[in-house]
Amino acid sequence: MKNLFRNISIITIMLCGTLSFAQQNPVTWKTSVAQTEDSIYQIIFEADIENRWHLYDIGPYENGPNATVFTFDLPANARLIGGIEMIDKPFKKFDDMFGMEIGLFEKKARFSQKIKLSGDGATINANVEWMVCDDKQCLPPTDEDFTINVGTKSSTTISNPALSNTVETEQSQITDENQADKDKSLWAYIIDAILWGLIAILTPCVFPMLPMTVSFFMKGSKNRAKGKAEASIYGFFIILLYTLPIAAIILIIRTIGGDDTTASIFNWLSTHWLPNTIFFLVFVIFAASFFGAFDITLPNWMVNKSDKNADKGGMVGIFFMALTLVLVSFSCTGPIVSTIIIKAFAGEFWTPIVVMLVFSTVFALPFILAALFPSVLNKLPKSGGWLNSVKVILGFVEVALSLKFIGTIDQAYHLHILDREIYLAIWIVVFSLMGFYLLGKIKFAHDSEVKHIGVGRLTLVIITFSFVVYLIPGMWGAPLKALSGYLTPLTTQDFIVESQKHVLQVNDEGKNVKHSEFLHLPHGLKGFFDYKEASEYAQKVGKPLFIDITGHGCVNCREMEARVWSAPEVLDILNNEYVIVALYVDDRKTLPEDEWITTEKGKVLKTLGKINFNFVFNKYSAISQPHYVLEGRNGKILVPPRNYDLDVNGFVQFLKSGVEAYNNDKNKIENTMNLNLQVH
Repeated sequence: MKNLFRNISIITIMLCGTLSFAQQNPVTWKTSVAQTEDSIYQIIFEADIENRWHLYDIGPYENGPNATVFTFDLPANARLIGGIEMIDKPFKKFDDMFGMEIGLFEKKARFSQKIKLSGDGATINANVEWMVCDDKQCLPPTDEDFTINVGTKSSTTISNPALSNTVETEQSQITDENQADKDKSLWAYIIDAILWGLIAILTPCVFPMLPMTVSFFMKGSKNRAKGKAEASIYGFFIILLYTLPIAAIILIIRTIGGDDTTASIFNWLSTHWLPNTIFFLVFVIFAASFFGAFDITLPNWMVNKSDKNADKGGMVGIFFMALTLVLVSFSCTGPIVSTIIIKAFAGEFWTPIVVMLVFSTVFALPFILAALFPSVLNKLPKSGGWLNSVKVILGFVEVALSLKFIGTIDQAYHLHILDREIYLAIWIVVFSLMGFYLLGKIKFAHDSEVKHIGVGRLTLVIITFSFVVYLIPGMWGAPLKALSGYLTPLTTQDFIVESQKHVLQVNDEGKNVKHSEFLHLPHGLKGFFDYKEASEYAQKVGKPLFIDITGHGCVNCREMEARVWSAPEVLDILNNEYVIVALYVDDRKTLPEDEWITTEKGKVLKTLGKINFNFVFNKYSAISQPHYVLEGRNGKILVPPRNYDLDVNGFVQFLKSGVEAYNNDKNKIENTMNLNLQVH
């Protein structure tokens, strides 16, 4: 029981730490070197600890907190004398949670390590790993690398990342600019939500209720101003009923499991075969309903009970009026809500909440405006057969969008069933049928007879068949950049130019690049799919690392590759100035057992996607895809990372600034080393 309590406590600490992952670590380090005897030097590590936090001593602690650990990489002319020593005496206390006595440092801690040199000077590489806690939470273990010159008159110390103040400033800039990129990506979902909200209003389940509802408020109140106020409250309740359930689910998951658990769940929802299969079936079933095969409605008792409560009047009555609208319109709005929520699940965990808020606001706005300006109702078109046509058109769109989920499964599990030409063939047929439907050549159960083609309908016919014509060249390898986020990659297509085909890549040792037998880079780019392999190669050739955090089910990733990466200036920089590594966080390939990893919570990760996701979340705090990181020596982030943004010039500048920062760091290190040699 005691061990169980201790394990639960450790897991709780790590979960709390994850929630504070984005927080800046409250410990900063600096080093100094002093000569104590001939050829013997003492390296001193000093930690400044912010108030209320404490740092653990060097331990070690089995099944306890993470002790502070020092590791050294020594040249041939240097060796350690003894082990790391604590200059300051830690405060000892018995910790009930861990069931052991532990040592703590507050405000300041100093450690020393003696080095013996057999020559005049040496460069020592050191790493410090530590964990800090306060009375309520612990932060995840953090480490920092140092390059320390020993045996020179200046005894200059280079910290990597650079000095603490510089790191704090750079990290602040990275956080701010990274957030700006996420905001840009969010706007794409917001625009989708606005469009779907407008479409939902035009469905036959919703549009006829607009004049009926507004008339109820205007007639039911003797005071017209009061009627308008009540109609506005009615709109607010509609927004609440759509947004609150999604927000509650997300916040409960996040509160219980933390950011990493929430991100893992959303990653599972967007990439695993089971939810994607369910999403596909949901879309197909709703499409069949839109075509008139059957009606999807909520139980009558639920609707009737809500409608009965709406007669109570006051705020309670208005709330149940709104609930009745939501329930009655479910057969039309359900598929739309499912579409935008499923898409939003691929983004940040806050995105679905924002998306539903925008959708429901657009959806409720006509009810509010019509109540404020009743004369507008007279100008609205009358209900009729055109409303059913809206449903049928949505049915065709649902069928087309449903393929995205099967395509995600196909890519993540490398099934090669839904290759690009098959995907395109289905789309061409679906939208051709939609065009013939608009012409009146195809009729469904609830359609009215099309006696003539109006201007609006003719416009839709032209748009639809133009879209079909646009799709056809894609069967023979046309990139179709506007649809790159929805289609499977070009490399899955049989009818394709040789330059776009996937070529198995070979490294310098004549071996295949890890995972290149089933993963590829677009546009014939060469690179890696394993961080360690790529990092070692980048160090060898003296180039910065371009880290592409991506996924098979990532719509925005494919769009970035098709519309930004394809630009000649971008390809030139990626080919010549960077070592590229693509880390797929949703790949379902099970790796050999010797490559499995065990997380701090004891969970064994077996698939490439889960291992990559664990790595990028812990190292970069990256949740959404795409996420681009430019990394220099010793894992230093060169410039603020970049997310989804279709600005080609901005992406070029992003890449150039990374090269410039890498070269500047290289020159600083070389100049420092030359200066040390000159002084010596």
